Amino acid sequence: MKFKQDPHYMNISEMFCWILAIFFYFLAIWVFPFMPEEVATHWNALGQVDGHTGRFLATFMLPYLATIMFILFVTIPRIDPLKNNIKKFRVHFDGFIMLLMMFLLYLFLLVISWNLGQIFDMGQVLSPAFAILIYYCGILIENAKMNWFIGIRTPWTMSSELVWKKTHVLGGKLFKISGVIAVLGIFEFYAIWLVIGPVVVSSIYAVVYSYFEFQRQAKKKKRKRR
Repeated sequence: MKFKQDPHYMNISEMFCWILAIFFYFLAIWVFPFMPEEVATHWNALGQVDGHTGRFLATFMLPYLATIMFILFVTIPRIDPLKNNIKKFRVHFDGFIMLLMMFLLYLFLLVISWNLGQIFDMGQVLSPAFAILIYYCGILIENAKMNWFIGIRTPWTMSSELVWKKTHVLGGKLFKISGVIAVLGIFEFYAIWLVIGPVVVSSIYAVVYSYFEFQRQAKKKKRKRR
């Protein structure tokens, strides 16, 4: 599906993310007095808490991280030497930024809920959010044009427009499949593996594919010269 580029879309998406970032801090300030001195901040593959952080750092860590990531992502299209290529899929990239901010807010709400007494399997409740984020990464990858920051950037994709295109078409499909698999984490005790496993495999496969596709294209060029 193709999206029509709206000249005001960038401003709307950035405004949305700034509002979300401000809401992050208001929420953190509001819940801070109610959080325990030692806040649960890390869960293992079994869904058990295996890491705690002091109240102040734990409460404001995710809002700070969300703000830094947002600033980083909105800076990328402005500094990339191939910024004109980013403009061609900017709608998809802006969508990813907004989705990532919403994912972090969802994670923050889960951490707050757990530490205020609601007990649940963190992996299972995070699986749907991860699934949506991963699936959308597939959409972003499929539409990404050659640039220095976004997509599957290997020596081989950065050396050939054709290799870039073929690798990203494949990579987009693999990430979409990974997103669908991640949904199954809702029903699985070891949910984290259904989220991380397919993404790791897809990433490695896409990198390896880019190498062999580059070699295949190089051989085709040699045969044409003969």
